[in-house]
Amino acid sequence: MATFPPYPTHPSEPPGPGGPVGGRRRPAHWWRKKWVRYGALITLLTLSGLVILALVREQTGTEGFLVGLGLAVLPVPLLIATFRWLDRVEPGPWRNLVFSFAWGACAAALIAIVANSFATRWIATATADPSSADTLGATVIAPVVEETAKAAAILLIFLFRRRDFTGIMDGVVIAGVTATGFAFTENILYLGTAFGTDQLSGGSGIASVTAATFFVRVIMSPFAHPLFSVFTGIGFGIAALSADRHHVRRVLLPLSGLLLAMGMHALWNGSSTFGEFGFFAVYAAFMVPAFGLLTWLVIWTRQRELRTVRDELPAYAAAGWLTPPEPYALGNMKARRLAREYAGHQFGREAARSVAEYEAYATSLAFLRHRGRRGRANADFVVRERELLFELWRRREIARPSLAYAAQTTAPMPVHGSGYGSAHGYGYGHGHGHGYGSAYEFGHGYAHGYGHGHEYEHGPAFEYASAYGHGPAAPYPSYNPYQT
Repeated sequence: MATFPPYPTHPSEPPGPGGPVGGRRRPAHWWRKKWVRYGALITLLTLSGLVILALVREQTGTEGFLVGLGLAVLPVPLLIATFRWLDRVEPGPWRNLVFSFAWGACAAALIAIVANSFATRWIATATADPSSADTLGATVIAPVVEETAKAAAILLIFLFRRRDFTGIMDGVVIAGVTATGFAFTENILYLGTAFGTDQLSGGSGIASVTAATFFVRVIMSPFAHPLFSVFTGIGFGIAALSADRHHVRRVLLPLSGLLLAMGMHALWNGSSTFGEFGFFAVYAAFMVPAFGLLTWLVIWTRQRELRTVRDELPAYAAAGWLTPPEPYALGNMKARRLAREYAGHQFGREAARSVAEYEAYATSLAFLRHRGRRGRANADFVVRERELLFELWRRREIARPSLAYAAQTTAPMPVHGSGYGSAHGYGYGHGHGHGYGSAYEFGHGYAHGYGHGHEYEHGPAFEYASAYGHGPAAPYPSYNPYQT
């Protein structure tokens, strides 16, 4: 079991953000400054977007481009909302999602168009067989190029936004949003080209090429590209859960996910060569089961994250950094939503945003402690924890009553057990023996005491680790949450 350094400060004296250690920090070189990196990245994405816009418009024509754009944008809000919903436990910053979508729609799409066209023409010239070159390009070249181009966005966030990339769900969300951007640009190209074909042949209605393309790419398989890339994201997500010293694992896992994504992509693209019903066979036999499996995985991961919050935060509640109801409320999605709604109704929209930020920081704190207990903490563990506690402390006046209200509203009723505080108190205790018993009376501060644990009608008692001992008598107890 990992042993952590004792935390030096008292809850009544909130920690400040970590600063440089050992004197004045050396000035960074100009190319390492944040504004230089951001400027270079924005310039790269902007140029890529302008080039891809010119290429697609040249191939589809202005009218075809506008039609393709109008049809291709339809599934985007739904896909983005889905991935954002999956990320509700520990939501990542919007700038990561904006970068991911922009990379997929601009940089990755440009790389794919240029590389695929060059490779297909080279194969056609080398083999003197254009038809086989198109098949080989679609089933071999395209999956390798496209999945690698999309994986570059995941790698960049994994390397340079490491604090925001802590587990499987982060990999799933970043990969899914990147692939959504890529599919958006690709759909503009395919739908615009199909519209141009209909214009030349006079096709219209449901029998048109545009309608058929729209049905296959937007109705039946809007999740195809996100599904492929999610395998890569899962590989990076598992690598993020590994300790820094596991260098081989942190390299092999993302590569394994990337290879799996390439394989699924190649199978999907090659379905047209399997006969008249090859597409439907691959769709039913592989795509739908894979989609179902990944759906189960992300839901299971989300529940696991909530359980981690409930298991890790009681240490901070016992030390006085959090109130007793908070570990339960923060580990329950309904309670978190109620807390935000209560804050918004009582104090305004800004208060609701503050509670949402409090929930996100507390979740990050729970994940940080979980990694530390399992020996996977990074070198900045203490600094990062100080920063998170500082952010929680700043928002406590609004967040604490809101979360207490949510916990009291959603908690299961106790079947039996000794009373805590008043009839409106919210009690925690051991499921066995004596333990930390503390009632939080909403609107009246704290009421501490000892008592037997409750057994709940709809779930187990909230059990604190036996190391916590008996309940403290002071509002801010002295306890080291790192000793397990």
